[in-house]
Amino acid sequence: MTIPAPVLDELEAHGLPVADVLDGVEQRLHEQVTSNHAFVDEVARYLISAGGKRFRPLMVALTGHLGPNPPVAGVAEDATRRALVDAGVIVELVHLATLYHDDVIDEAPARRGTPSANSRWDNTVAILTGDYLFARASDLSADLGVDVTRIMARTLARLCEGQIREVQTSLGALPDVPQIEPTLAHYLEVISGKTASLIETSCRYGALLSGSSADEVEAAARYGWNVGMAFQLSDDILDVASEHEASGKTPGTDLREGVRTLPVLYALADDPDGELASLLDGELGDAEVARALELLRSGDALARSRASAAGYVNDAVGELAGFGERPVVTALTRLAEYSLDRVG
Repeated sequence: MTIPAPVLDELEAHGLPVADVLDGVEQRLHEQVTSNHAFVDEVARYLISAGGKRFRPLMVALTGHLGPNPPVAGVAEDATRRALVDAGVIVELVHLATLYHDDVIDEAPARRGTPSANSRWDNTVAILTGDYLFARASDLSADLGVDVTRIMARTLARLCEGQIREVQTSLGALPDVPQIEPTLAHYLEVISGKTASLIETSCRYGALLSGSSADEVEAAARYGWNVGMAFQLSDDILDVASEHEASGKTPGTDLREGVRTLPVLYALADDPDGELASLLDGELGDAEVARALELLRSGDALARSRASAAGYVNDAVGELAGFGERPVVTALTRLAEYSLDRVG
């Protein structure tokens, strides 16, 4: 979810001080994971120091301009700025915690170009570090009030439900885990929980903490959910459509992991007994993945997937109508549209 420089430049040109809030988030992130134990500090900061796009804190910072009490740049004691910085830290800590856990689940050897925590240390360290970050996020949320804490608790439940639902479609034999057919409806439910829910919460926080009305908060949250769905679908498309790793994705990664994403589900629905289905039911080596990608690119599954992503973008932009013609609305619209630019 890399945000293009022109979009960030546009934000600053319109006087939206998101860089100020994001700088505060970066500093606060390191402060929040400080403990009395050097090794805990090292592993907790491992992915923080590896960088990241800070997409979710950006959504907090942006939607923090929707309400009547936007942040004041450069004023550390400004109440809205402090609240948005803390909210940005909360959503990023939760996101990072899920990455530690995801790498264990996926047995991933690397993350962001460096060895993953589970491969550098072990699964126990990675799992406990993720738990530690969840705890630090919960502690910080308490300072912002019961509403913020309750929202995050419910979001964590949705994240876990989405992950469990995905495990149930695993192609491997999992003892005592009820298997679910990887249908389109099921896949959309999974990404709603795993990806869209935290982006939805990021936007809910920004609108809530800047004083938006209840209806406006819900509109901002729906905007965030739709953007999250569109971005995940665009990642699915890139996994098939990209022919090299310049996009940041190794083509066919989802296929190798046995994940049936939107393009695959569309293609299988059109030809459930065809060559693609046969390939995916067997062992996938490099040759099989290359052939599967060729089949997916030659049909209309990618075009249909792009149309689905466009539908979520249109719905996201529609949720902004009630906020009028304002620089922040223009920026949020452009940000939503960027998910389509990636796969256009």
